[in-house]
Amino acid sequence: MKQVFITGIGTDVGKTVISAILTENLQADYWKPIQSGDLHNSDSMKVKALISNSKSVFHPERYRLNNPLSPHASAEIDGIRISLDDFELPRTDNNLIVEGAGGLFVPINEKDTVIDLIERLNIPVVLVSRNYLGSINHTMLSIEALKARNIKIEGIIFNGVSTPATERFIEENTNIPVLFRVEDLSEITPKIIQEKARNISPF
Repeated sequence: MKQVFITGIGTDVGKTVISAILTENLQADYWKPIQSGDLHNSDSMKVKALISNSKSVFHPERYRLNNPLSPHASAEIDGIRISLDDFELPRTDNNLIVEGAGGLFVPINEKDTVIDLIERLNIPVVLVSRNYLGSINHTMLSIEALKARNIKIEGIIFNGVSTPATERFIEENTNIPVLFRVEDLSEITPKIIQEKARNISPF
C-alpha cells in the first residue's frame, strides 16, 4: 500500500494536477487535509472530476476554511485554531494520495507549518517542482528542509515547460529520483489525466 504526501516548492506549481495523475495511476484514495478558500471548487472536487477509475475514494477535508489565505490566517478569520493533533490519516486499505497546501513552510497555526504536518502524518513526500526563475533555489531549499527532518523523499516531479539544465542540476546535486515530467497542458480533462497516468511507471 502506497501512501505519499504531495507538496510543492511553492504555490501554483501544479500539485493538484499531479495529484490527479497519481490518484488515477495508482487508483488511489485522495485526501486534502486543509482546504483554504474555493470551497465551491475545492481541490478534492477538481481531482474527483478528473478521475476516471471507480476505485478511488475521496476522504473529507479535516478543515474547510472560507478564505483563500494561508491556513493560519483563514482559520483565524473563521474563529478556529488548527492543531496538529487534529490530523490522522484516513483509514483505508487502498493507496492514498495526500495533497498539501502551498509549500513546506505555509503556516497552519501560530507555530506549525505544512512540514510539521508531514512529520505528524509520517509518510513519504513527492515534491512537485515547476521551472521558473528561482525554481532551482526553491527546489533545493525544499529538499534540504525535508532531509533535515529525515523525511523520506519518494521523488521529484517536474511540471510545466522543461528546462533541461535546471532539471539536470537538481537531479545531479540532490540524488533524488525524478519520477516523471509533465509538460504544460493546454487543457486538463479526464482523458488527458488518464493518458498521463497510463504513461508513467508506478513508483
